[in-house]
Amino acid sequence: MTPLQVLRDVFGYDAFRGHQADVIDHVVAGGDAIVLMPTGGGKSLCYQIPALIRPGTGVVVSPLIALMQDQVDAVRQLGIRAAYLNSTQDAGSRRDVERAFRQGDLDLLYVAPERLLTDSCLALLDQGQIALFAIDEAHCVSQWGHDFRPDYLGLGLLGERWPDVPRLALTATATEATHREITERLGLGQARHFVSSFDRPNIRYRIEPKRSAKEQLLSFIQSEHAGEAGIVYALARATTEDVAAYLSAHGVTALAYHAGLSADERRDVQRRFLRDDGVVVVATIAFGMGIDKPDVRFVAHIDLPKSVEGYYQETGRAGRDGEASDAWLVYGLGDVVQQRRFIAESPADDFHRRLQTRLLDAMLALCETAECRRQNLLAYFGEAIEPCGNCDTCLDPPATLDGTVAAQKLLSTVVRLERERRQHFGAGQVIDILRGHRTEKVTRWRHDELSTWGIGADRSDSEWRAVVRQLLARGELAIGPGGHGVLVTTDASWAVLRGEVAVALRQDVAVARGRAKKDKAAKAAKAGASAAAAAELTAEQAELFERLRAWRAGVAREKGLPAYVVFHDSTLRAVAAARPTAVAELKGIPGIGAAKLEAYGEALVTVTQGTVPSVTPA
Repeated sequence: MTPLQVLRDVFGYDAFRGHQADVIDHVVAGGDAIVLMPTGGGKSLCYQIPALIRPGTGVVVSPLIALMQDQVDAVRQLGIRAAYLNSTQDAGSRRDVERAFRQGDLDLLYVAPERLLTDSCLALLDQGQIALFAIDEAHCVSQWGHDFRPDYLGLGLLGERWPDVPRLALTATATEATHREITERLGLGQARHFVSSFDRPNIRYRIEPKRSAKEQLLSFIQSEHAGEAGIVYALARATTEDVAAYLSAHGVTALAYHAGLSADERRDVQRRFLRDDGVVVVATIAFGMGIDKPDVRFVAHIDLPKSVEGYYQETGRAGRDGEASDAWLVYGLGDVVQQRRFIAESPADDFHRRLQTRLLDAMLALCETAECRRQNLLAYFGEAIEPCGNCDTCLDPPATLDGTVAAQKLLSTVVRLERERRQHFGAGQVIDILRGHRTEKVTRWRHDELSTWGIGADRSDSEWRAVVRQLLARGELAIGPGGHGVLVTTDASWAVLRGEVAVALRQDVAVARGRAKKDKAAKAAKAGASAAAAAELTAEQAELFERLRAWRAGVAREKGLPAYVVFHDSTLRAVAAARPTAVAELKGIPGIGAAKLEAYGEALVTVTQGTVPSVTPA
């Protein structure tokens, strides 16, 4: 069979997207490949189709032990013979999978890297025929990336042990440095590189000043995503539990997820998120990799991410179905201090602390830009675009002002503390001095005697905090060593103080007016997206679409599968529009391959003709 025939017969689609066809042809012919493709871009087809065409079993290296069952269930629904080997199985189950592999009865075998590299697993692979190796989430091999996994470092031996078996390394996030390290560490110097655009135009990026994160988050969910699935990221385990409890108390179905939960508890959260509608998971960064849920309508961050790569990877879990979705983040000065403290207290060596600092600086630049967010984000990955029109800075452009004098006032205060008093203080004390607040701490240290005392009384506390944030992002101010949040000058500070560099600052919109404008823009954008989706269906077709969704929910419950594994919404929408009267009319509808046609064809026709079948397919 040709790749296109497999795409049509197994997966139910008529055409490849982007680089998919080129990657598949190259691997089928036996070539190695490095594939950089955004989340939702169809990376899995790049190894699934070659594994079905080439003789033998495709071995998929994945770090996602907790999700392997769901991954296998999803491809089995397509008629693909798949299994996994990991530590969750009992001895009998492992023996059955090993026997199937030896006998050539598997199309795909999913294995975690730590198991793959054991002597017993390597010996097993020697006893069967391997069609290809697919190294998923390949950025995990890179210490320059955001999710380094030491177990990935040994995967270079695959090319040495099986030199004639094609290998693919696939990831959704890689800067030039990460890309280079993937190539080197996996021994893929002769591989062909396929790099797609990292742009996800359906995602609207929004970053707001943090005031009261829980209340802001609740308002965002209730006003724009009520009853919809989403992921909220926080840095601390305690924060995930606190925020999940707060959301639950206000009517949002919210669950906490973090490494402190037992394996069974984490699996239960994942399953509920995948299989129930409208669940919001409040999680540490340990959650989300490899989750193929297409209808996640928002990803929110209530703490500042450590890097642009991590932020992009996490926000990419929204809107995999291509429909309008939000990436929403709140951050404040406290986040910067916290992240700097994490770096200062890190047990890593100086090289890695400097690396972490550079990654954080890039994240701060994204937060503080007055230009298009998407331009800034994609530039980090080496991609240039025009302003997107679908981020907060495009929809509601922030005003910029000449902040040189304000910056000089603030830096002068820090200098006087450093030079005249041999002291270092955090932003709160510096701002109290500037605003002329005679607090107990100010009086005790006689800071009201400084020449800069009260020279910033014309600005509010929040305005001065915005100046501090932006000077930190520009590198003209820094957090001192030791992780205590004190402010110190940098080499770049002096050019500002001497007037050699002008400082343009983003002007934070007044809280009430800003929230009203942003909510209005967001609702308009969301309404536009909803109207566009609704325009595809007449009222009668929309009613049928809802009946199809109800039928799908019943099938999913009976089979113990996520609803999207049965059919995506886009497939059901196409069925509703076509309103088939016979099974044969379902052929050619995107997402309905041969296996699903056989399993669900008659039931779909029954629903379209006005009744929900009482017995779901076997």
